[in-house]
Amino acid sequence: MTKSATGGHPDLKMVNPAAAAIDIGSTMHMAAVNPDACDMPVRAFGTFTQDLHDLADWFDACGVTSVAMESTGVYWIPAFEVLEARGFNVILVNARYAKNVPGRKTDVSDAGWLLQLHSYGLLRGSFRPAAEIATLRAYLRQRERLVEYAAAHIQHMQKALMEMNLQLHHVVSDITGATGSASSVPSSPVSATPKCWPHTVTSAAIPPSR
Repeated sequence: MTKSATGGHPDLKMVNPAAAAIDIGSTMHMAAVNPDACDMPVRAFGTFTQDLHDLADWFDACGVTSVAMESTGVYWIPAFEVLEARGFNVILVNARYAKNVPGRKTDVSDAGWLLQLHSYGLLRGSFRPAAEIATLRAYLRQRERLVEYAAAHIQHMQKALMEMNLQLHHVVSDITGATGSASSVPSSPVSATPKCWPHTVTSAAIPPSR
């Protein structure tokens, strides 16, 4: 087997010499490159957009072509998109896989350990769909959330109507339809008290807002 110049693993062959790694955080990203490419191979970068572009510039100056990043939240998305747009091959690594690989030394940072694993091809990237598919998936998930919110609000409306003894749900099948909306929401001050409404319903029956 070919002996690598860095990493301390003579029995492994380096397959990604131009690799880099990022330990994603909420306020700071720790990035690591090959020690042969830079005098300070581990650096810290902020999480603002300009900081992410500075990170991409540093990777470009170090000759990086492939980047592995580890994250358990959503903080990786801006960095992933910026680096991918700059032409880097970016993979997102499950933190559990990186921790289960044996041989890590206690004095090695998370970014440095990710760099070693990525350099030897020991990391498997998580599935990331294409940009168009990711956009469509975001729209579908947002629509699903809005439908869930709408159902909850309809239940609140039904509860409020029952507290005022307006049993509209026994008369119409859908209180949010055309008939239900016309019966429960006055269209003008003149029709504020229709004959079909109980005379016992007054402003005192409406619970105060908190």
